[in-house]
Amino acid sequence: MHWWNRKPGERAEWLLEPLVKVGPLRFGMNPDEVASALDGAVAHVSQGLGSGIGWGYYADWGVSAVYGEDNGLVAVAIDAMDGPLVRLRDIDLIARAPSEVRADIQDLALREGTSVRVNWSGDPEVEAWGVSMGAAQEQGLTPEGYTQRLDTMITNALLVGPELAKNPFGSEPVIRWRDVRDEPPNVGAWPVRAQQEQQHWDWTPLESVGPLRFGMKPQEVAAALSEEPTTRHGRYPFGTSWEGLGQWISGEDRFDRVGVTAHYSSGYNWPPTLGAVTIHGRTGPQVEFAGIRLIGMTVSAVDTALIQHIEERGLGLVIGCGGDLGVDGLNMYVRASRAGDTAVSEARFCQAQWEDHG
Repeated sequence: MHWWNRKPGERAEWLLEPLVKVGPLRFGMNPDEVASALDGAVAHVSQGLGSGIGWGYYADWGVSAVYGEDNGLVAVAIDAMDGPLVRLRDIDLIARAPSEVRADIQDLALREGTSVRVNWSGDPEVEAWGVSMGAAQEQGLTPEGYTQRLDTMITNALLVGPELAKNPFGSEPVIRWRDVRDEPPNVGAWPVRAQQEQQHWDWTPLESVGPLRFGMKPQEVAAALSEEPTTRHGRYPFGTSWEGLGQWISGEDRFDRVGVTAHYSSGYNWPPTLGAVTIHGRTGPQVEFAGIRLIGMTVSAVDTALIQHIEERGLGLVIGCGGDLGVDGLNMYVRASRAGDTAVSEARFCQAQWEDHG
C-alpha cells in the first residue's frame, strides 16, 4: 500500500535476521516463493525476473527483491516511505533520521565487536549483518491532499545475503538493479557552502546561466569555468546505422570546485554541446528567479514561493520526473540535494530542446 493511502499503524513491521532473512523473505527464495511470502504480490516493475538474474519491485510492499544466477534471492531493498519498518536487535532501521540510525548502529556494533564502514552514499554499512543504509527525501501531503516534498531525509536500506555482504552495492546482480558506480562517493559529510561564499550567477531562460551558454562545446564549458572536470561521464557510439562507430561521446562533466554539472546533447554528425546545467545545492553558485533564491535553501520554502508566483500570475506549473517543480515554458526545475538529515534546493537549467528525465 502506498504511503498516502496508509493509515497510522498500518505499516508492516519486519525483523531482520542478519544474512538469513528479513520478515517473511529468506535469502535463497525464488521469485514465486517471494511472491507467495508477500501474499501473492506482483512485481509491477521488473527486469529479467525469473531468467536467472533479475529484480522486481513489489509496489504494494515498498520492497525490491534482487535475484542471482540461480533465481535465488540475494538482496532486499526497503523503501523509505513505502517499505516495512525493519528492526535489527533493538534498532529501527527504516524511516528515521539518518544520523540517529547511524549512532544506534555504531553503538550496537561496538557492543557486538563488529566493524562499521561508510558506503558510497556516506551511510553506515556492516558486513557482519549484511546491512547497507541509505536515505531518501521524505514526502508529505498538503491540506488539499496533494503530495509535497519535505525538508527531511529518512532512512532506507539494502539488506543482503552472505555472498554479497562484503560489497553490497558493488556486486552483481545488485548493480543491475541500481548501478551507483558513476555516483560521486560521499565520505559521510554534507557541508553546505555559506551564502557569503557563494558566487551569484544570472540566468537567461533557455539561453544561458552564469558564464555558460547553451550550445557550448565541452572544452568551452571548462574554459568558461576555469576548471577541468572532476569527473566525466559519456559513452562510445552504439554502432547503429545512423550513429556508426567512432570516438567516445561526452555525456556530462561535473565541476566540484564551482559546484555545477554540465549536461551535453549530441546526435548523428552532431558533436556534444551544452544542453543543461545543474547547480549543486550544497556547493553551487546562487541563482535567483523573480526574487526567489533557488540554490541551497529549504526545498519547501522554494516550492511554496514558486507556486505562489505561478498562481499570482496565472502561469503553468510543471512537475518533473522526480517531483521537481518548474514554471511552464522556462525548462527549469527546482531539485533537491541531500545535506545530511535534511534536503536543500538545487536547480537544473535547460535549453528549449532539452527533455529532462531526472
